[in-house]
Amino acid sequence: MPASHPTDLAAALLGTVSHSFRSYQALADKALARLTPEEWLWRPGPESNSAAVIVQHLVGNLRSRFTDFWTADGEKPDRHRDQEFEEPTTAAGIEALRAQWVAAWPVLWAVLDHLEQHPEDWLRTVTIRQEPHTALAALQRQVTHYAYHTGQLVQLAKHLRGAEWESLSIPRGQSEQFNARMRDQPAR
Repeated sequence: MPASHPTDLAAALLGTVSHSFRSYQALADKALARLTPEEWLWRPGPESNSAAVIVQHLVGNLRSRFTDFWTADGEKPDRHRDQEFEEPTTAAGIEALRAQWVAAWPVLWAVLDHLEQHPEDWLRTVTIRQEPHTALAALQRQVTHYAYHTGQLVQLAKHLRGAEWESLSIPRGQSEQFNARMRDQPAR
């Protein structure tokens, strides 16, 4: 089968999109793991969001966008998006929020599993707030949304850890060493 075959393209899209979502989930998980429950509630300013609010929002977004992805609008009537931005009052609920975070991701994985079995559905129409999108466009929209909020979580954790921060990627001043190690590895 030539590399330009449509199923090759669908498989490449699936691999890229799946890798992006899983990478952002893992990066967010690493940042959140560095915070105490009390730190989940910290906000850098009155108009800023805490890690808890960002996670509440992402949980609501994941559930709304990917539950019944193929058959219902991505903005579900039971979502109550504005409530996602209400600050929790105590750290007591953070463990429950962590559990909601973990439980929200499988609904996305189910959509990606469907696309693996039905690659023709990348161009199928879905709606978000009554606006039609291809499945590809809807998923790309969510990848960028999750990248945005993951960056916020990393920045909050980095600020709170201060000098104790351990880089989640290539530490400052170590790019050359990293690149040398990569060059020394066998080609993948």
